[in-house]
Amino acid sequence: MRDGVQLAEVAALVGDPARAHILAALLDGRALTAGELAYAASVSPQTASGHLAKLAEGRLVEVARQGRHRYYRLAGAAVAQMLESIMAVAADSPPRYRPASKVDAAMRTARTCYDHLAGRLGVGLADALTARGHVVLGEDGGEVTEAGAAFLAELGVALAGPKRTRRPLCRACPDWTERRPHLAGRVGAALAARCFDLGWIERRRDSRALTITRAGEQGFAELFDLHL
Repeated sequence: MRDGVQLAEVAALVGDPARAHILAALLDGRALTAGELAYAASVSPQTASGHLAKLAEGRLVEVARQGRHRYYRLAGAAVAQMLESIMAVAADSPPRYRPASKVDAAMRTARTCYDHLAGRLGVGLADALTARGHVVLGEDGGEVTEAGAAFLAELGVALAGPKRTRRPLCRACPDWTERRPHLAGRVGAALAARCFDLGWIERRRDSRALTITRAGEQGFAELFDLHL
C-alpha cells in the first residue's frame, strides 16, 4: 500500500507539465538558476519557484547557494534514470502528430542524459565497447574488462572515483530514441567528460543536444569506427 502511495506522489510531481519541463531542462546534468528554469518551462519566476520548492521537497532536485544565487540540479543519477525511462515508455505510446524539427534530429544524433552520452552517439559508443570486449553490459549492471580498462586509460578516461559511492561503475541505460541501451554509471560519465575535454563534442544553447565537432568526427571514427 505504501509503495503505491509513494509512486503516486512522485508521479504527481513529474506529471505537471511545467515541472516536467523543469526536470527535462536539468537532464543534461548542469545546475541552473530559477530564472533559467522559468524560461525553460515558459512560466513566471514566481510560478517556477513554487514548482522548484515542491520538487525539492520531493527530493527530485537539490539546491546549492553560490553568492546571491541559487542553483538547482537533479538530486542524483537515479532521478535522471527515472526520467529517461519515462521518456522511453512515452516513446512507445500511440504516436501524436508533431512536425519534426532540427532540434529533434540533433537530440537523436547526440545528447546528454544527465552526465553521460545518449542518442546515436551514446548507443554507438556502447555498441563499440561491448563488441570489442571492453565492456560487458547486463540487465543488472555491467563491468569493464581488463582490456577495456587499458583502452580507456590510454584514451585518458579517469575511472577512479570516490571510494564511498553508491553509484555503479558501469550499467546500461535505456535510450528513448534508439530503443537500445547506452552506457551510464561512473564509466559513462567519465567517458562523456573526456569527450568534452578533447573538444569532440560541444553543448548547444538551451538544449541537451550536442554538436559533434570535426575533431570528434575524426576521433569517433578512428577509435570507435563510429560515423555519425
